[in-house]
Amino acid sequence: MLQIAMVSTYPPTQCGLATFTRSLVQGMLECGTQSGVVRLAAGREPNPGRPVIHEHVPGPGVARTVDVLNAHDAVIFQHEYGIYSGPDGDDVLNLMEGTTVPIIVVLHTVLAAPRLHQRYVLQRIIDRADALVTMTETGRRNLLRGYDVDRHKVHVIPHGAADLRATRAEASGRPSTVLTWGLLSEGKGIEWGIEAIGMLAEANPELKYLVAGQTHPKVLIEHGERYRTRLMRLAEELGVGSRVHFVNDYLDQRLLHGLIRKADIILLPYDSKDQVTSGVLTEAVVAGKPIISTRFPHAVELLSRGAGWLVEQRDSVGIAAGIHHLHSTPSAADHMSKATSAIANDFLWSSVADRYLRLAGNLVGARADVPLGALATTARW
Repeated sequence: MLQIAMVSTYPPTQCGLATFTRSLVQGMLECGTQSGVVRLAAGREPNPGRPVIHEHVPGPGVARTVDVLNAHDAVIFQHEYGIYSGPDGDDVLNLMEGTTVPIIVVLHTVLAAPRLHQRYVLQRIIDRADALVTMTETGRRNLLRGYDVDRHKVHVIPHGAADLRATRAEASGRPSTVLTWGLLSEGKGIEWGIEAIGMLAEANPELKYLVAGQTHPKVLIEHGERYRTRLMRLAEELGVGSRVHFVNDYLDQRLLHGLIRKADIILLPYDSKDQVTSGVLTEAVVAGKPIISTRFPHAVELLSRGAGWLVEQRDSVGIAAGIHHLHSTPSAADHMSKATSAIANDFLWSSVADRYLRLAGNLVGARADVPLGALATTARW
C-alpha cells in the first residue's frame, strides 16, 4: 500500500485548503489508503493527532520536515502562495528541494498576472515537481500558456465534494428558496443576489434568500462584520429584510446538507472573472440542484451544457431573470437538476482521491521501474 504524505494547512485552521486536505485524506481512507498530513500552522497545536503526523516550523525546522516527507512513497504539496512562509511563500522551495521521493503539486491558484517573484516561485515549483495538478481545463491552459512546463506533467483532477445529493424541496410546487454558502467576504457578490430578490419581491412574494457561512477569519480580524452589516442594511432598504436570512455559523457537513435539502436554487453571484476553481461550485453540482452563477471560468466550464444559468458579473437583473425563470418554470429547474446529477459521480471525494492515488502510484512505479498495476490500483474497503 502506498504511503502518502500531504503538506498543507489543516483544521482547526479555517481556510479552503485545510478543508480540501481533510476531505482528500478522508477520500483516500475510503479507498483503503491512510495518508499523513504535515501541517502548516502559525503555532503548534497540542497533540493534533491523526492524520497530522508532523507540524512544519520554517527555518531550522525544514530539515526535520524533509526527513518526515522522505519516509513516504510520495508527497502531495497543496499550493497557494499565502500558506507558506517567506516572500510569496517561497519556503515551499526549501521543502521541495530536500524531498527525494516523487512530488505532486496541487495548484489551487494560477495567477493570470503574477508579480515577478511570484512567477519565479511557481516556475521553480514547476521545475521541481514530478506532476502538477490543476482542477480545471482552464487552469491547465493558463499554466501551459504562462509558464515553461512539460504538458505531460500537467494533470486535471477536479475539486471534490461530499455526497450532498438531495431531492428538490417538496413544500411548494415552484422553487422558492435561493441558497448561497461559503465564507463571507467582499467580492462574493451577495449584494447582487439581494438586489435580485428585491426586484422579484412583488411578483414572487414567496421567494426567500438564504446566505450561509461565517465571515472569513482574516476578514473578520481586519474588518469585522462590515460586509455582512452592509448586506443586511441593503436588504432592509430594498424592503426584503424579512426574506434575506443569514446563517452565521461554521458549515459542517450535517448543517450544509440540511440547508441544501431545503433549497430550490443555488446562487453563486461572485464578482471575480478569474476564479479558475470553486469548491462551492463543485459541491453545488454534486448536490443536484439548479444553479445560477456568474461567468467565472470554472462555472463556464461546468455549467455551459445545461447544468446552470450563467449571468455576467454584478448583473442583478440577469440573476433576477434566472430566478424568475426557474420559479415560474419548474420543468426548467428539473432539467438543470438532471444535468448536474449526470456528472456528479466524477466529483465525489472517493473518485477524486482514487485519481490522486493512481497518479502517485504511476510516479512511484516509474521511478522504481516496477509494474505499474501493483501500485496504481487502490483497494476499497
